[in-house]
Amino acid sequence: MTDAVNTYPGERLGLPSSGSGSVARVGRRIGALAIDYAAATIIATAFLGFDQFALPAEAGLSQFAPMLVFTVLQILFIPTAGGSPGHRILGMRVVRLDGAWVGLWRPIVRTLLLILVVPAVIWDADQRGLHDKAVGTILIRT
Repeated sequence: MTDAVNTYPGERLGLPSSGSGSVARVGRRIGALAIDYAAATIIATAFLGFDQFALPAEAGLSQFAPMLVFTVLQILFIPTAGGSPGHRILGMRVVRLDGAWVGLWRPIVRTLLLILVVPAVIWDADQRGLHDKAVGTILIRT
């Protein structure tokens, strides 16, 4: 008996190969991450006194302000808007595999794993990062 080979990411999950409902590809994900982190940096600079040009000895805890804002944006927007601002701008959303609402705890755990970086850059054959696999979600195109 031979195992069937998947011809595209998301095939074994029953997702289409392209278009709406297909697995969001790497380029869009990186673009969304850039949009979200840029927005977080702008917000942190405007409201939290973050200075991206400060020397590390001068920055103190404010050096983590963009990451804190990024985390809050992810946790607030995923359950309410279906994805972060970057996801939504680039036509993606975070969904559970069973189609139900992502709830409140999934965005928290997903985001905490995302900011650790390593779980987000280790993918399976369906291009789901460990941060998505851990909480049963997938990033799809809208």
